[in-house]
Amino acid sequence: MSGGPRGFIVAAARSGAGKTVIALGLMRALARRGHVVQTFKCGPDYIDPAFHGVAAGKPSFNLDTWSMAPPTLAGLVQRHAADLIVVEGVMGLFDGVASVGQTARGATADLAALTGWPIVLVLDVSGQAETAAAVATGLARYRADIAVAGIILNRVASPRHLATIAPSLEREGLKLFGAIATNNRFALPERHLGLVQAVEMADVPQRLDLLADTVEASLDLPAIEAAARPTALLATGSIAGLRPPGQRIALAQDRVFTFMYPHLLESWRLAGAEIVPFSPLADEAPDPGADAVWLPGGYPELHAGTLSAAARFMNGLRAHAARSVPIHGECGGYMVLGQGLEDASGAHHAMVGLLRLESSFAKRRLHLGYRRAKLLADNVLGNAGTEIAGHEFHYASIQSTGDEPLVDCRDATGAAVAEAGARRGSVSGTFFHAIDRWQT
Repeated sequence: MSGGPRGFIVAAARSGAGKTVIALGLMRALARRGHVVQTFKCGPDYIDPAFHGVAAGKPSFNLDTWSMAPPTLAGLVQRHAADLIVVEGVMGLFDGVASVGQTARGATADLAALTGWPIVLVLDVSGQAETAAAVATGLARYRADIAVAGIILNRVASPRHLATIAPSLEREGLKLFGAIATNNRFALPERHLGLVQAVEMADVPQRLDLLADTVEASLDLPAIEAAARPTALLATGSIAGLRPPGQRIALAQDRVFTFMYPHLLESWRLAGAEIVPFSPLADEAPDPGADAVWLPGGYPELHAGTLSAAARFMNGLRAHAARSVPIHGECGGYMVLGQGLEDASGAHHAMVGLLRLESSFAKRRLHLGYRRAKLLADNVLGNAGTEIAGHEFHYASIQSTGDEPLVDCRDATGAAVAEAGARRGSVSGTFFHAIDRWQT
């Protein structure tokens, strides 16, 4: 067994089972007990890791086996070793894409097999009795290369309800770590891309303490701690990932522009780049000395009027473009670089106009999935011919565009998708978010 950092993965049979809430409660409770807790999120997610960071008191990182190459995954785990690793899974335990990506299929079980960390399985047992034990047994035995350390029953209605399930788990040799009663106070507010962001909720610490109090009262924390196992991932000396887009990077960062993967910023800094944040929402211009500008995704549709009136921000971007400084936008940032944005009410808002994109939220259409994109020209993401692994998740539609395409884009199956990005001079944008350079 490797001597790497000890950890476990919180997983569930499906989305909506309470995995995020219980994972947050565990993170907070273990940190309050004096552990240095490093948190990770399985899969391409921006919102949950921000809550992890508040819960454990240190930044959380994504671990994605479809889009990340093995050196990227191993490097993240080894650089962020701690007393205890707690990973929040994605969707259901075995839910991934059909094809293998850079490392595996993106499922939580794939990450468990790769790392050797055991599964702490959350089961939503509302509306179930002994059947819940059958579900747990099936999940625990479905793959021989992972281990289910124990079960947390969620949304238990009463002690009598618990008594209809617990004996069956014991009979099947499955350890019960405890049960969480149904409680609507645990719910976190949501919007169309997931939870309302942690940065928008002033009472996040109090909510997390409530969750931790419940976890401490309801679960066998010492047993969960003891179930953690060292990782089987081998250390790597290389720093994998996308190259920095510049030496001094102006990064849009506020309540609008929040969807930036921490592992990218970390790899850029390790490569010697300097990150200079600025707030478009506060009408701040990017640093005039920057040699690259990056606009992450987020929620421009919720603040389109404010952004449209942010003259210093827009004029600062235009001045950089006039000097041929590379400017790149992802998803929300891409839309802001366009001509205009139509919000959900149908109101049109003028954007920066460095690209010809017109986008709309008036008629929502889900765009979701992994992306493998080959660059058609040299740009901030890499040289022409380089392939980028990424992920697309938004509800915007393209009304019109007229710039040169940036990428030839495929989904996880290799099928072509409409997302081609755009480039015009030194300015570029994509609806997909870059995660790693394709290395296989």
